[in-house]
Amino acid sequence: MYIVAIGWLYVVLMMAITEHTVVAGLATFIFYGLFPVAILVYIMGTPGRMRRRKAEEARQAEGAQAPSGPVAPSESVGSVEPEKPPARD
Repeated sequence: MYIVAIGWLYVVLMMAITEHTVVAGLATFIFYGLFPVAILVYIMGTPGRMRRRKAEEARQAEGAQAPSGPVAPSESVGSVEPEKPPARD
């Protein structure tokens, strides 16, 4: 999908370069290139966003069902032993 968007942006860039003024070139690139491609990429990415959202909700629901008992010190996330400085001779 991205290769099509990149190809279209290249074609529109070539169209914009041939315009007579800089303003017309920018308008061509924005309204024929960036704006439509942004909408297309957003719409085509919707199924992936929905899958990620459902997976995140499933992970959160799975975490909420886990037992919330005490955590052993070796399993705690924040426990890190300080580094010892190297021995000097």
